Amino acid sequence: MQKLVIGALALVSLGAQAQSSLTVYGVADAGLVMERGGDAGAVQKIGSGVASSSRIGFKGKEDLGGGTVLTYVLENGYSIDTGAAKQNGSLFGRQALICVSGDAGSLSIGHQYTPFYKTLNNVADPFSTGMAGNAQNIFDGTTRVSNTVEYITPRVAGFSADVQYGFGEVAGDTSKNRYLGASGTYEQGSLTVVLAHQQYDNPTGTAHSRNTLLTGRYRFGAITGHVAHARNRDLLGAQSHDTLVGFTAELSGANHLFASFIDHRDETSARQHARQAAIGFSHNLSRRTDVYAAYGHINNSNGAVFRVGTAADNGSGTTGVNLGVRHVF
Repeated sequence: MQKLVIGALALVSLGAQAQSSLTVYGVADAGLVMERGGDAGAVQKIGSGVASSSRIGFKGKEDLGGGTVLTYVLENGYSIDTGAAKQNGSLFGRQALICVSGDAGSLSIGHQYTPFYKTLNNVADPFSTGMAGNAQNIFDGTTRVSNTVEYITPRVAGFSADVQYGFGEVAGDTSKNRYLGASGTYEQGSLTVVLAHQQYDNPTGTAHSRNTLLTGRYRFGAITGHVAHARNRDLLGAQSHDTLVGFTAELSGANHLFASFIDHRDETSARQHARQAAIGFSHNLSRRTDVYAAYGHINNSNGAVFRVGTAADNGSGTTGVNLGVRHVF
């Protein structure tokens, strides 16, 4: 009888292992970064996370039965040039979340990417918010928010939605430090269209910033066109808008060319306009490793202070040149 019980427990254990998994993954990205036009003069340095931020992460999954799956993500950002932790030293400062998903969609809790950022990174920007052409050099730079609850609907007839609420966690006033974000997506064949909006309340709950982004992407064979337009209002009520046009082109199975032009219009009396032009190239050495080069330049007007950065660095000048290598594991 004892042997029978032990055998049954062993089978249950094996079954549980078969229904759950743990994956260690990451990105190792480093390159040469040259910047011009900064207040302190020209800069030449080794940069980490030039095309994609360097990271190491853990993601797991467990099948709960009935089509319901529990997943979690714990992701740490690091600088490959120094070994130091990014995100102010947070252990899992890039992502930390737990999610339950099924036929009705997915519900997640934790420190997560915003719907606005995912729209900009995944659809609007040919550079995927990396290298010298990074759209976040101009567009809103809010990437992640803590203390969030997010619901993503299933895709029905090409439509899906993403809604996120970030708790300010200030006693006595739920509006302080609160974040609200949402996006709606239509995807059918070669066409993707997304409308995203976000609102961030200040620590006192007396004002909020907001950004609304409409973007489209269309694949013409080996070429993909990107267009995006954002309307912005900061905490002081100053309004602006950003427009992006760009493309990505698959020159061969291993070579890719991408370029974009961004126009920033300041609607205040200061008229601090800016324009960014960028071009980049990548070559796949293998399925997991590529080398890349990029050039970006920003023309600031009337005291605007936009800078050419990379995936992990805000940059110091108005012109940037990158040359690097990225490995995904």
